[in-house]
Amino acid sequence: MKTTHRLWTGACALAIASASPALADRLNIYTWTGYIDQAVIDKFEAETGISVIIDAYDSNEMLLARLQGGATGYDIVMPSQHFVEIMIREGLLQTVPITELPNYANVAEEWRNPSWDPEQAYSAPWHYGSASFSYRADLYSGAGESLEEFFNPAPELQGRLQVLAAPDEVVNLASLYLGIPYCTEDPEDARRILELLEAQKPAVLLYSSDAMNDRLSTAEVIMAAHWGGYSFQGRINGNEHITYAYPREGVVGWFDSMVVPTGAQNVDAALAFMDFMMDPENIAIQTNYVGYANAITGSEAFFSEEVLNAPEANHPADVPLVFAEACSADAQRLIDRVWTQLMQ
Repeated sequence: MKTTHRLWTGACALAIASASPALADRLNIYTWTGYIDQAVIDKFEAETGISVIIDAYDSNEMLLARLQGGATGYDIVMPSQHFVEIMIREGLLQTVPITELPNYANVAEEWRNPSWDPEQAYSAPWHYGSASFSYRADLYSGAGESLEEFFNPAPELQGRLQVLAAPDEVVNLASLYLGIPYCTEDPEDARRILELLEAQKPAVLLYSSDAMNDRLSTAEVIMAAHWGGYSFQGRINGNEHITYAYPREGVVGWFDSMVVPTGAQNVDAALAFMDFMMDPENIAIQTNYVGYANAITGSEAFFSEEVLNAPEANHPADVPLVFAEACSADAQRLIDRVWTQLMQ
């Protein structure tokens, strides 16, 4: 969601997950691809002497599966709000004294003690934003006014549409379009969602949660499921015609947090990073990089003009922002069934 510092993947990631106790001056972060600015890491390392290693995932489901599989080498992970709730329920996170950290005083009142962590015992705020779709305004005849454009692609989009590789935002966007509640337990609702996604599938070039900006910039795709801040990065750094859509049916809201997995070995380093990132100037570096909002008061004073004026960072008041939810076991089974059938 979101060029990482010392990106470790594959065998290296597994090596981290199974490593012997780490040194106290080390911090292993597992986060979304492209989600942390190099400048933030450099500043943190210079101020603390703690060396940061980052591994990356591209979906909440991938993160959850890694933790469920017993990975214990990560000190901080950054799930979205509904997955924080799931991870707490499954005992995958440890409590940490978030509210005792000096910079917790900077957290905006509206984001304290959130519904997914009402005692603020597990999570510190990171970024929040929305998921929708983006398109090349110079190559597409539509205006991004409705999810109809994404789910029933025009002829010009055939074979030039990219869809995220995990069901989380995709199924929720489909639910918004069809007027179905998130986390429905009704098999008939699931059937309608599957039919919609299957009808869209012939137009899809690929299901991938990565490199949307590269493909939009080169026009390999003309439309892609997207996150607002990542779309901002694409417009600023890739192609000025990349446009983030605010369809009238609404967009999927998300709020990512910093949490410490059960078994983390560098908890003091994790707490140091959490406190560092609740400083207004430090989180503003992040917001200027990723284009996502944050929960820290006073950070606006450090925002760049690009972020202050970015449409991706300024949600229209008339477009519903509907935050994703932690689904029941029955609802999740339906979602998994829909996605499994779609991927066949």
